[in-house]
Amino acid sequence: MKNLFYLSSAVIALAVPGTAFAQSTGSEEFDDENVVIITGSVNRDIGGVELPDSPKAKQALGEEIIRRQRPGQTVNDIVNLVPGVSFQNNDPWGSSGGSFTIRGFDDTRISQTLDGLPLNDSGNYSLYTNQQVDPEILERVTVNLGVTDVDSPTASAVGGTINIRTREPADEFLVTATMTAGDIFAEGDDTGVNRLYMRGFAMVDTGDITGMGTKAFFSASYTGYNSPLNNYSSVEKQQYNASIWQDIGSNGDFIAISAHYNENRNNFFGSKNINLIQEAIDEGDKSYRFYDVDYPCALPEGTLANGGGVNGVSERYSDSSSSGDCGSEFDRRYNPSNTGNIRGSSLFTLADGLVLTVDPSFQYVKANGGGVEDLREGFFTINGQQYTGFLSGGYYYGRDLNGDGDLLDRIAGTDPSQTRTRRYGVIANLAYEINGDHRVRISYTHDNANHRQTGQTGFLRPNGEPIDVFPINDPLETSQGFTLNKRDRQSYAILNQVSGEYRGSFGDLTAVLGVRAPFFTRKLDQRCYTTSASGFVDCIGGTDANYEAANPNYAPPIEVDYKYDKLLPNVGLVYNWGDVSVFGNYAKGLSVPGTDELYDSLFFSNKSDDFQPNSETTDSFDLGLRFQSGRLQAQVAGWYTKYSNRRAVAYDPVLEQSISRNLGQVDKYGIDGSISFAPTSNTLLYVFGSINESEIKDNVLIGLCDQENVDNAVPGCLAVGDDLFALTAGKNESGTPLWSIGARGQVALGPVELGVQAKHTGKRWVNDVNELSVDGYTLVDIDVRVRLGDYLAGREAALQFNITNLLDEFYVGGFGGDLDGVGFAQIGSPRAASVSLLLGF
Repeated sequence: MKNLFYLSSAVIALAVPGTAFAQSTGSEEFDDENVVIITGSVNRDIGGVELPDSPKAKQALGEEIIRRQRPGQTVNDIVNLVPGVSFQNNDPWGSSGGSFTIRGFDDTRISQTLDGLPLNDSGNYSLYTNQQVDPEILERVTVNLGVTDVDSPTASAVGGTINIRTREPADEFLVTATMTAGDIFAEGDDTGVNRLYMRGFAMVDTGDITGMGTKAFFSASYTGYNSPLNNYSSVEKQQYNASIWQDIGSNGDFIAISAHYNENRNNFFGSKNINLIQEAIDEGDKSYRFYDVDYPCALPEGTLANGGGVNGVSERYSDSSSSGDCGSEFDRRYNPSNTGNIRGSSLFTLADGLVLTVDPSFQYVKANGGGVEDLREGFFTINGQQYTGFLSGGYYYGRDLNGDGDLLDRIAGTDPSQTRTRRYGVIANLAYEINGDHRVRISYTHDNANHRQTGQTGFLRPNGEPIDVFPINDPLETSQGFTLNKRDRQSYAILNQVSGEYRGSFGDLTAVLGVRAPFFTRKLDQRCYTTSASGFVDCIGGTDANYEAANPNYAPPIEVDYKYDKLLPNVGLVYNWGDVSVFGNYAKGLSVPGTDELYDSLFFSNKSDDFQPNSETTDSFDLGLRFQSGRLQAQVAGWYTKYSNRRAVAYDPVLEQSISRNLGQVDKYGIDGSISFAPTSNTLLYVFGSINESEIKDNVLIGLCDQENVDNAVPGCLAVGDDLFALTAGKNESGTPLWSIGARGQVALGPVELGVQAKHTGKRWVNDVNELSVDGYTLVDIDVRVRLGDYLAGREAALQFNITNLLDEFYVGGFGGDLDGVGFAQIGSPRAASVSLLLGF
C-alpha cells in the first residue's frame, strides 16, 4: 500500500498535523483542536470520506477519493459525490465549466475558497469551475451544507461553502508526474472528428532545504483537447502552482506563501434550446450531441450595407450580417481567461493559549466572453448632431475601417464583455483558550475588489477568427477620439467584517455561539447612459446635453455608493452519546445584489429617491444525527431555509446577459445523508443521497395585461392594463434536481484497485411555473489503478484508467432555470475514457 501513499492521479498524500475542515487558518485551528479536545471524537476518514463532528452539516473528501478521479478534473465535479451537491460538467475533462448547486442554491450563493481566498467573481459572484487548481496539489475539500464559517469573506453565500485546502510541501525531496491521454467513445459519433484529450503534470518538492523547516513545491501542467461535441471548439490550458513553507519554533507556528496562475483559451460549445435537447433524448437520437460548425469559412468581401438618415436619426442597418455568418456561431465564441493569485497563511503563538493567524491574499483576473458583431463606419445622428459610440445596440465609429475611402460599410468584428479584477484580502483571527473546555476568538475580514468591466471591439481575420481574443489589448477607437465600449463601468466591492465565536464543552454537550457583522460597500461608476431597467446602455464616451435633451427617459452616467450591513448570528450544538451524536445549527445569511442588478437599478436614479436594490436574507436550520465508529460512519440531516427577497438569475448565452427575477419569499427544505463502510482494510462502500424541495410563496409580477391576455382569459387579466403575473405561487424553483442518490464502491486486489461510482440526478423543472421539466439521468464512472511495484530503481509507478458516463447516458446538462419560458441548456457529456501514467521518485 506504500504506492497509495505516494502515487496518485491527484497528489502525493502527506501526513500533516491536524485535519483541515475550514477555509481560513484561524477557523481551521479553532475548529480542529477543539473538536478533538471538547468532544473527545477524533476525526478520521473512511476511504477518503470524512464527517467532522461539528454542529454544522459538513462533509469532507480527502485524497483517497480525489486522486481516483480523472487527472485534471475540476474539483467541482469531485464534490458531486457529496449529498446535496449537484454538478453538471460541460465536458468529461473538466476545463469547460459547468453548472452547480448545493441544496438548490446556485453557485452565486455558494462561497468557494482556496486556502481562505474567495474564488467567486467579485461582481456577479459566479464560480468558474474551469479555472480551479490542479487536483494534484489538493489535500482536502470540505463542503459546508447551507452555512458559512464566521470569518467567511463572502457577500452572497447563503447556500453553503466549499473550502479547498492545498497540500503542505513534503519534508523530503520528491518528484511526481502524470501523463494522461483520452478520447470520446460514444454512440452516434460517426463524424470522424479528432476529440483527443492530452494532459501532462509535473511537481517537485524540495524537502527541508535548511534543516529548519524550510520547504517548497513547484508544479506545472498543460491540457489540450478538442470539443467532445463539435468539429471546431477546443481547450488549451496551462497552470502553475508553488508554495513555500517555513516552520517557526517547535509548537506548530509557521508562515506559508502560495502562488497560482492559470491561463485558459477555450470556446463555448454544446448550448442548445432545452426543448430541442429533450426532444432528441425522447427520440433516442444520440447523434444529436455531435454537430458541425461552419469552419473553415471566409468573410465576404466588399460593401455589404449603406447608412442613411430619416428625420435626423440614422436608419438602422439591414439585418444582414457583414460577417456572412462566418465566425458568428455561438460555438465560435471565445471565453479566454488569465487568472492568478498569491495566498499567505501564518500562525503565531503569542502567549500560552493565545494564537494569532493572518491570511493575506491578492488575486488578478483578466477574462472575457462574446461573439461577432457588425462594426459600422458611419455616424449615429440625433437632432442633427453626429455621434460615435455604442448606440441603440449598434457600433458607430465615424471612420473608414476597411480603407476603401468611404464611411458606408459594415465590418465584421468581435465585441466580448471584458472583465479585469484586482482583489486584495486578509482574514485575521485572534483565539484564546480559556481552558481545555472553553475557547473564544475574534476575527477581522477585509476584501477589496477593483472590478473593471468594459466592452472593447476588435477586427476579425479573413477566416472569421479574432485577431486577438483580448480586444482590450489593442482596442478600436472612434473618430471622436475615444475607445468604443458596449459597456463601461468601474466598480469597487468592499467588505469589512468583524466576527466573534465561542466554543465550549459542558460534559457531552458542545456549544458554538458565533456572530458576524459584515459591512459591504459597493462603489459604482457607470460611464454610459442607462436606457432601460434591463441594463441596456448607450456609450458615447462621456455626457452630452443634446443627447440628454433627445432622450429624457435615459439615466445619465453616475457614481453611486450602496451600503449593506446585517448582524448574522450562527449558533450550533453537538451532543454525544459515545459513537452517536446529535447536532443542530441555526444561521442567518445575507446575499448582497450582484453588479449587474446594481447597475440596472441606476436606470431609476433620476426617477426615484430610493433606487437601491434590497439584499436577500435567509434563516437556515439544520438538525441531524451522526454515527462514527471504527469502519463505519454515517450522517443524516434535515434542513429548512426561509428565503426572503429571493432573486434568481439565469445567463442567456445568445443575449450575452444575465436575466434576473425576484421570486419574493421561498421556503426550501430537504434531507441529506451518507454512509461510509469499510468491511475490510482494502474495501469501501459509500452511499449518499438528498431530497431538495422548495416552495415559491407568491406569484411574480411580469408586466401588464394586453388585449390578447384578456381574450385568452389569462388568470388575473380581466381588463387591459391589469397586472400580469407568472403563476409561481406554490411551485418549485427551477434548475435544481428534486432528488439525487449515489454510491461508490472500491476494492484493492493485490496491485489492482477498482472503483465504481454512480449517481442518479432526479427531475429538474425548466421554469418557475413548473410547466416543463427534464428527465433525470444516471451517470456511472469506473476507475482502475494498476500499481507497477516498488522495484523500478526507487521509483513508484502506476497506470490508471478512467471511464466516465460508462453507459453513455444522453441527458440535459446544466441550465440556470427560467421564470415562465424555455431557455438554453448544455448537452450532457458523452462517454469518455482515459489512461494515465503516474510516476513518483
